[in-house]
Parts: sequence; C-alpha cells; structure tokens
Amino acid sequence: MPELPDVTVYVERLRALAIGRTLDAIRIASPFVLRTVSPSPGELRGATVASVERLGKRIVIGLSGGEGGGDAGERYIVIHLMIAGRLRWKPRGERLPAKVGLAAFDLPNGTLVFTEASPKKRASIHLVASRAGLAEFDRGGLDVFTAGAAAFGERLRSERHTIKRALTDPTLFDGIGNAYSDEILHAAKLSPFRMTSSISDAEIATLHAACIATLNLWTQRMRDEVGDGFPDKVTAFRPEMAVHGKYGEPCPVCGTKVQRIVYADNEANYCPTCQTEGRLLADRSLSRLLKEDWPRSLEELEERKAQRIAPANAALPANAALPVNATLPANAALPANATRPANATLPANATLPANATRPANATRPANAAPPANAAPPASPTSPANTARRRKLGNKSGAS
Repeated sequence: MPELPDVTVYVERLRALAIGRTLDAIRIASPFVLRTVSPSPGELRGATVASVERLGKRIVIGLSGGEGGGDAGERYIVIHLMIAGRLRWKPRGERLPAKVGLAAFDLPNGTLVFTEASPKKRASIHLVASRAGLAEFDRGGLDVFTAGAAAFGERLRSERHTIKRALTDPTLFDGIGNAYSDEILHAAKLSPFRMTSSISDAEIATLHAACIATLNLWTQRMRDEVGDGFPDKVTAFRPEMAVHGKYGEPCPVCGTKVQRIVYADNEANYCPTCQTEGRLLADRSLSRLLKEDWPRSLEELEERKAQRIAPANAALPANAALPVNATLPANAALPANATRPANATLPANATLPANATRPANATRPANAAPPANAAPPASPTSPANTARRRKLGNKSGAS
C-alpha cells in the first residue's frame, strides 16, 4: 500500500501538473471504483483544479467551477489507492489499460490514469460536495512531523497494542503502513511486538525521532528519483530498505539474517540482533504447531538446521546402518561393511566401499562408482542368458 512518502510525492507532482488546469472529463472504466454519485462525474466537467492535498493515505483534489456550478474549492475528488492502486501520468486521452484500468481524468496537458493490479477492487473514488464532507475520510491519526515527543508518546500509550500495530493504525498515526513501520522500528532498534504499555520515555523519544528521519529519508529519495516526472514505480519493496521484504538477507547494520513473522495478509520483518536481543519472535502458526520445538534464539535455529542437513563429504562410521529411504549428500562415502537397506538412494558420484552390500530395490544413480570385487551383471548376450531364452521359447512353442 502506498504510504506517506509515496502519497506525498504523488501530491507534489499533481500540484505541479494539474493546479490551474481544467478537468475536461472523468472516464470511469470500473463501476466498483466510484463509491458516491453526488456530485456526479458529469457535474465536475469543466471545473478547474484548485488544490491537491494529502489526507492520511488519501489524495484529495479540490475543484472550482464546472457544469454543476458552486463556489470555488467546494467540490472534491477523494482517491484512495489502498494496497494495489497506482496513479500514472499519461499523454492526453490515453486509453485505459484492460483489466487493471479503473478511471482516467483528462486535463489539457495530460491524463491521470488510476489503475489497480488486484481482483479484490479495494481502491476507491469518492466525489464530495463540500469541504465539510471530507471530515468522514479523516481517520484522526497524529501527524508525527508536527507533534512533539510528549504528544507522540501520549498517543502511542493511549491504547495497549504492539508497537507495530499502533504505528500502522490510521486512527493513531497518520500515513504509516506495514513497510515503513518495519524500517522505523529497525532504525529505533525496537521489537515490533513490544507492547506500547512497556515502552520507556527514552524509547518513545528514539521512536519519534526514527519516524521523522525514516519518513523524511524515503520521501526525499522518491523526490530525487522522480525529478520533474511522475512516480510511476511506487512499491513497498525497495532494494535500499534495511529489513522490509528482506527475509533471509543480511541486516545492513550487523549482518544477521533478517527474520519475519507472517500474519493475515501482512508480515513483520526484523533483525534479531538489532531489535530483539537475539531472540526469535514466535510466529503464531508455526510456534503453535512446533510448540517446544520452536527455536528461541538464532543459535538454536542454526543448530537445528545443521542437525537436519547432513554436510557434503560426510563420512559414516564402520558398520553404520542407514535408515529406510535415507538420502546421502553428494560425494558421501560409505565405510566398509555398511548396510544400505532397500529403497535407500545414493547421490551422484557416491562411492561404495569394498564388500558393501546393495539389497534388492536399492537405487544407484548415474556416475556412482561400483565397489571393488563387485560382480559384473550378466550380459544380455552371455551364454547363460542365451540358453535361458531358448528354454523359454521351447516351452511357449510346446504350449
């Protein structure tokens, strides 16, 4: 979902491209996107774009004049991108893309195309008749840029949640979503699942500063990338991010592998060393399934991985017995007198020792070297096989 940095740059570029221009037409491709009909799209034809604002994660375009009359700035287009909605600036009259195209706003200098790459159709457009009507779209979240650390802490502690849930609640804080909350918490070195009731005043001050620094950093990065163009590549997963979307990759601060917890349609990404003192946070589904087997630390996780995976070139002791259906790693060597049961599979290039016994149904892959003293199989053209075929032929002829 586009968050504060993304929506801010959308608003800035729309101001530069649309303010003072006439809205020639609104083309609606999907009936699901338009949630209100008063005023109607036809009434806004010919109106002048007077303002473009951000309201949480929504974009509000203010209009004056038009076929429906009315006072300046008294009608508004409210666009909510939700998770998969995006805006694109195209040449005037650009045709809406099939399947993902929702609406188009034609201006003299170009067309604003609204798309959604999701079958769930959550993105929306509301047409509002007055500024007072915008109040229902204001979720009441605190603006972290204008609020001081004390007001930030008071809002954070006003409800008992995990810190991540509090930051992403639009009724508590403005414009922060799943992606940037991961980055903020990593910068503040706080666990995403610390409870808001347990956080200290010093940690609140650190978290508040991390919110401002992280959101400013990413807003400026987007400005620099877009320049005088338009943000056509808005995404929640960016290669420069520290932890969000970086599961299994090294933390840029300490090198520890980033971990995650998947829940509902989201996931929380964090660095155990930087944020949780080396502890692995319990995943709701996996930890309940594994119970006592759920690893409590990175060291325990690595130990269990090592126990599950036999290293390449591992050597088994003499007289060792492999379990049924066991698979050995590449280049593994079986010792003398080792027993390999039925259905056991040796990898390519495995070496069987002298006197090793290969039972019925055992599989020896390509390139496996037969052991010393192994008896070669009978050739299809050997005398023994030729006599056997003649004997079978005589029996079938007699019958």
